[in-house]
Amino acid sequence: MEKIDLKKELKAFYNPTAKEVTLIDVPKMNFIMIDGRGAPESPQFAQSIEALYPIAYGIKFDKKKTDGTDYGVMPLEGLFWRRHEGVYAGNH
Repeated sequence: MEKIDLKKELKAFYNPTAKEVTLIDVPKMNFIMIDGRGAPESPQFAQSIEALYPIAYGIKFDKKKTDGTDYGVMPLEGLFWRRHEGVYAGNH
């Protein structure tokens, strides 16, 4: 079976054109996620990130073994925000 190129199939989401603003409909998708608090440079953040890839690759290889479906694991994405204005102090 041919390897599925999700970056190419989902190009509108991951590599949009810089020439114009485009409205897109994002379909329902499944993600592996870790929710937490604290600074991205914290040990807890690093441990969480290190946990994601073995899970993602485990699912990928299980899927390939089970039904032959092969795909590239997508890059890591992150969402960050601050509750308070000003310089991030690591304790908010």
